[in-house]
Amino acid sequence: MAVADLSASEAQPVIELEEVCLGWREKMAVRDLSGQFLRGSLTAVVGPNGAGKSTLLRGIMGWVSPMAGRIRLSGQAGDDFAFMPQQGALDTSFPVTTRDFVAMGAWRRVGPWRGFCAAERERLADALHAVGLSDFGRRPLGTLSGGQLQRALFARLMLHDAGVYMLDEPFSALDRATTEDLIKLLLEWNAQGKTVIVVLHDLELVREHFPHALLLARQGLGWGPTHEVLTPENLHLAKHLCAGDYL
Repeated sequence: MAVADLSASEAQPVIELEEVCLGWREKMAVRDLSGQFLRGSLTAVVGPNGAGKSTLLRGIMGWVSPMAGRIRLSGQAGDDFAFMPQQGALDTSFPVTTRDFVAMGAWRRVGPWRGFCAAERERLADALHAVGLSDFGRRPLGTLSGGQLQRALFARLMLHDAGVYMLDEPFSALDRATTEDLIKLLLEWNAQGKTVIVVLHDLELVREHFPHALLLARQGLGWGPTHEVLTPENLHLAKHLCAGDYL
């Protein structure tokens, strides 16, 4: 699956960061980060544990306010955002079926009172089919395996039909077959012109599928073509910065 072809006319920023600092109270997780995510790009956000990767996505979503700097989001039609958190952030004990959980992705279109029309029911069925969960719709969410739950999260994300998708560690602890199936979905979204930003720790997966990368170590150490960012020197520096060796 080819990634989206970013022609000069399409390569416009959908997210711009200008000397952004993010954190809580006096603890700074990301500092002085500047750069752009271009519309239709496919970017991996990488770095050691504690590098500020998840905090960056939450800052873009507006859930963490910048301590300094600015985050600018494009106001063009179709640039709405969809976010998938880490699986561990979900409460799977809530009594909901897999079908109803996935259907929550259509909330923006359907709202609390309209109900699902035939077109939305077809969207829902297509999403479940795309992730291989057509026969699991009636299953309680809490009975799904880790891989099945991740597939359900991808299906819910599909119903957002957003212009920008951001995912936080979507392949953590998944088997190879599930990872390959879900990577194909990401590549399909990007081939449709969607902007896709993914926090990842598997550098080989990044090198194989992601043309752009942002390397964080509480600050930006590289942002651009993956082969230029994920150099041994940059990765070595990131490891030591996050360990506090150079503070």
